[in-house]
Amino acid sequence: MTHIIVLFNLKSDADVAAYEEWARTSDIPAVRRLGSVKRFEVLRMENLLSGEQETPYQYAELIEISGLDPFMEDVKSDAIQQAAKQFRTFADNPKFIVCSPLDA
Repeated sequence: MTHIIVLFNLKSDADVAAYEEWARTSDIPAVRRLGSVKRFEVLRMENLLSGEQETPYQYAELIEISGLDPFMEDVKSDAIQQAAKQFRTFADNPKFIVCSPLDA
């Protein structure tokens, strides 16, 4: 199983409430409908475990996929391309990190 972690902050002019509403009502349902996606979550960062209040990123997306090739095919769809375009209006330089479990 392959995973993708997306770490990002919102752009300085992005409205937090608008982003979170869009994520709940559009982005999350659209990504979860993809055949290659086994699990998808968007997480709001709260604080560091060490007690410090500021985290380096405001949000993380955790995407568990059946494989990178099927996922890359799925994201070519018009619906996902539209979602990606909207995401780029909110997210400031997101980092997409492909990961695999050590025990796989």
